[in-house]
Amino acid sequence: MDRIRLAAVAALAQLACVSGPSDGDRLRELFDREWETRLVNNPLLATSVGRHEFNDRLPDVSPSNQRRRADEVREFLDELEAIGRDQLSGADQINYDIFERQLGAVIADFDFRAYEMPLTADSGFHTGFAQLPFEAPFETPDDYKNYIARLEAFPSYVEQQIANMRAGLERGFSVPRVALEGYEVTMSTHIVDNPEQSVFFEPFENLPESDPLREAGRGAVVEGAIAGYQAMLEFFEAEYLSKTRTSVGASEMPDGAAYYGQRIRHFTTLDLTPEQVHEIGLAEVARIRGEMDAIIDEVGFRGSFAEFLEFLRSDDQFYPKTGEELLMRAAYIAKQMDAKLPLLFRTLPRLTYGVAPVPDHLAPKYTGGRYSSAPAGSGRPGYYWVNTYKLESRPLYVLESLTFHEAVPGHHLQCALANEQAGLPNFRRYEYIEAFGEGWGLYAEWLGLESGFYSDPYSNFGRLTYEMWRACRLVVDTGIHAMSWTRRQAIDYLASNTALSLHEVTTEVDRYISWPGQALAYKIGELKIRELRREAEATLGERFDVRDFHDAVLLNGPVPLPVLERIVRRYISEPPG
Repeated sequence: MDRIRLAAVAALAQLACVSGPSDGDRLRELFDREWETRLVNNPLLATSVGRHEFNDRLPDVSPSNQRRRADEVREFLDELEAIGRDQLSGADQINYDIFERQLGAVIADFDFRAYEMPLTADSGFHTGFAQLPFEAPFETPDDYKNYIARLEAFPSYVEQQIANMRAGLERGFSVPRVALEGYEVTMSTHIVDNPEQSVFFEPFENLPESDPLREAGRGAVVEGAIAGYQAMLEFFEAEYLSKTRTSVGASEMPDGAAYYGQRIRHFTTLDLTPEQVHEIGLAEVARIRGEMDAIIDEVGFRGSFAEFLEFLRSDDQFYPKTGEELLMRAAYIAKQMDAKLPLLFRTLPRLTYGVAPVPDHLAPKYTGGRYSSAPAGSGRPGYYWVNTYKLESRPLYVLESLTFHEAVPGHHLQCALANEQAGLPNFRRYEYIEAFGEGWGLYAEWLGLESGFYSDPYSNFGRLTYEMWRACRLVVDTGIHAMSWTRRQAIDYLASNTALSLHEVTTEVDRYISWPGQALAYKIGELKIRELRREAEATLGERFDVRDFHDAVLLNGPVPLPVLERIVRRYISEPPG
C-alpha cells in the first residue's frame, strides 16, 4: 500500500513538472513583470511607491514612447487573456478583473491621445513636479545627486509636454480657454530671481554652505526648474491660451462623444449613458432639496431658498477671520473624529496625518481642500490640505464635511489602509479608483452624521450642501459634456442649489469642464456603498457590525464598483464570527 501511495505521489509530482506553473502562478508572475515595466516607464511613480532605482530620471512622454508603451501593454493584455480566468481562485479573479481594467485604460488613453492634454483647470504635470522636493528622499549624497539630475532634466520634460500640447491644439483637443483664467500662477510662482527662494531649493537648506552639492543645487534650480517653468509659461501665454478651444463640452472635441463615454466608464466603473447619469442626478437633487428645506424651517428663516443661500454666503459669522483660525478649526474637527474611529473600524492604519494649507502656487484655482498621500516608505505623514486663499470663500459650515471627506474617516484612512495591505499586488495597493475612493469620501461625510457630528443646523445644512454639490455634479458634468450646456448654465445650476461660495462654484465648474467625467465618481460611488450597507443590514440583522462592514469595504484596497458588490456579498454570506 505504501509503495502504491509513493508511486502516486511521484506521478503527480512528475505531472506537475510537465504541466508547468498553474494559472495562478502565471498570473502573479505577469503582475510582477508588468509592475516593473510600469516603474521603469514612470520614474515619478516609482519614487512615490518607495522604489528609488530611477530617482535620477523623469518620464519619456514623447509620442513614440507613448506608442511603445501602448504596444507593451497590449502584449501584457494578450498574456492575461491567455490565462484561464475561470480556473483561478476567487481572490485571483478579482485581481484579474482589476488588472484587465487597468491595462484597458492605458490603451484607451493612448487611442484617444489623452497625453496631448496634460492639464486640468487646477493642476497638471508641472504642479505634480512641484511636489518632488517633498516626495524624494534626501538622506545620502546620491539622493541629492539624483534630485539634481531630475531638476536638470525638467526643461526637456517640459519641451516634450509642450510638443504634445501643440499636437492637441492642432486637432482641437485642449482644455477650454474659459477654464484657464488665472492659470498662469501655477507656473509664475516658480519663476524667482533668487534660487534660494524656490521651493525646489528647500532640500539643499539642510546642507552646509560649504557643501558642493548645495552650489550644484542652486545651479540646477536656475537652469532646470526655473528654466522649465519659464518655458512653460512663455508657451502658455504666447501660444497655448490663445489657441485653446472656445467650446466647453467634451463631445465637441474630435471623437468627443466616444471619449466622454469612455471617461464615464473609467470614472464610475459602470456602463452608464450620460442620460442615465443625468437622471440619477436630478432625482438626488430633488431628494436632498427636501432635507435642506426642512433645516431652513428648523432655524426659522423667513425667506426663499435663494435668500437663505445668500444669507449663508454673506454673513460674517460663517467665515474665518484668519487662515490660522481655519486650520485650527479643521485640526480640532479631525481630532474629534479620531476619537470616534475605534467605534467605526476594526482595522486602523498605522500612518498618521497632518493638517496644512494648500500650497500657494495651487491655492487660487484649487478646491477647498484635498488629501495629499505620503510617499511609500518615506517616513512622512499624509496631509489634509485646507485652502486658506480668499477666506471669504471658505465657509465654516462645510468644514466638518470637508474634514471627514479628506482626512478621517475619508481619504487618509482609506488610502493609508490600502497602502498597508501587503498581501495585495502592487498594482492594486497603489491605484486610486475614483468611484471607490471618492464614493468612500462622500460616504465618510455621512458617517459623521451617524457619529454625532453636525449638531449645529447650519453645519448640517453644510453637509447637505456638500451632498447636493456631488448630486449636482451628475447633472452639470453630463449637461456640459453631452447636452451642450454652457459654462453659465452650469454655474447658475450649482449656485442655485448649494451654499458653496460663488468663488468655489466657479472654480468647481471650471474643473468639471477641464476634467470630463471625474466629477461623476463621487455620488455614483457613494450611492453604491450606501446601497450595499443597507443590503448587509437587512440580511444580517442583529449580526450586522458596522466595523466588519467597513473592513470588508476597505481592506481589499480600491476596487471597481461591480467588484465591490461581489466582495460585500461574500462578506454578507460569510460574516466574521
